[in-house]
Amino acid sequence: MTKDLNRRSFLQSSAAVAGVAASGTFVSVVPSHADGHEYTIRMQLGWLASNGITGEVMADSLGYFAEEGLALEIVPGGPNVDGVASVASGANNFGSISSSPSLMLARSAGLPIRCIAAGYQRHPFTYFSLTGNPVREPQDLIGKTVATQGTARILLQAMLAHNGIAEEDVEVAVMGADMAALMNGQVDVVTGWSTNTGALAVLGDQRVDMSLWDAGIQLYANPYYTTDDVLQEHGDKVTAAIRAISRGWGAAYENPEGAVDALVARYPNLERDAEMAASPLVLGFSFNERTAAGGWGVMTEENWQAQIDAYANLNQFEGDVPTTNDVMTLDILNATADVRPTFG
Repeated sequence: MTKDLNRRSFLQSSAAVAGVAASGTFVSVVPSHADGHEYTIRMQLGWLASNGITGEVMADSLGYFAEEGLALEIVPGGPNVDGVASVASGANNFGSISSSPSLMLARSAGLPIRCIAAGYQRHPFTYFSLTGNPVREPQDLIGKTVATQGTARILLQAMLAHNGIAEEDVEVAVMGADMAALMNGQVDVVTGWSTNTGALAVLGDQRVDMSLWDAGIQLYANPYYTTDDVLQEHGDKVTAAIRAISRGWGAAYENPEGAVDALVARYPNLERDAEMAASPLVLGFSFNERTAAGGWGVMTEENWQAQIDAYANLNQFEGDVPTTNDVMTLDILNATADVRPTFG
């Protein structure tokens, strides 16, 4: 799920999106019935449907969207789908993507999107090693070979820079989702999401984790976003959607087994046992001490500014360096403060 961490896909699509925007064909939130009393939130995912949308599925199964006068359509992403461009063009009106840098890179490339809430308070991206050759802190990477996804290389660069480690002191190999290279000794470290319990099972009790967050690069995962036009014209519907989603995640926290059942019922390709194993991790990233204080989905301008600074220092922005106001707004969170659950 690291496909959307870098800028390439945005640069390829931004010209086309700008043309659509200029023609005035933004679709925004549309009525799903002729009477106009129910509106469809077409939620574009950055990847295929997974446990990252447990709260949305739970909310829909419990009728929370219907209570808000909304219908929910979940639109899957994938390796050939530019989800942010889809939302920016108006093809869909709401989105969730794997990682927060995708949104600030898109904004710099001219796409009119803005983050409205953070689904995961800590990013699950992690560097995995084995007990016989452990990497527990960034300095342990010196002299090691790290296998990472091509689009996640920027994360390694940011983490090395943050910790004063020269890039030439770490050898980099490109990997997919397979952990075999670590198990057979070809590399010292592999990367992935710690919520991917199925792929990580092969590492067993030899596994050693160093999270990107603990290494100093503190990104949000599963951020929610929409366009400037939708916020201006249908901000009440976006607010209603966040109310429903936050209640769904709260219900999942209170009833994890019921939430997994709802998820697997909607997506039968998912394995119930694997999803139950991942559930505590998913909920742990969704609720922590920050949500206990600020409610589900909370985010801060300070965190966003640190992300912007890290990517600016690595010259990742194609256009002007965006401001926090360009890439995010707290208006929707403030409008739902009395509803968003404060577990954690």
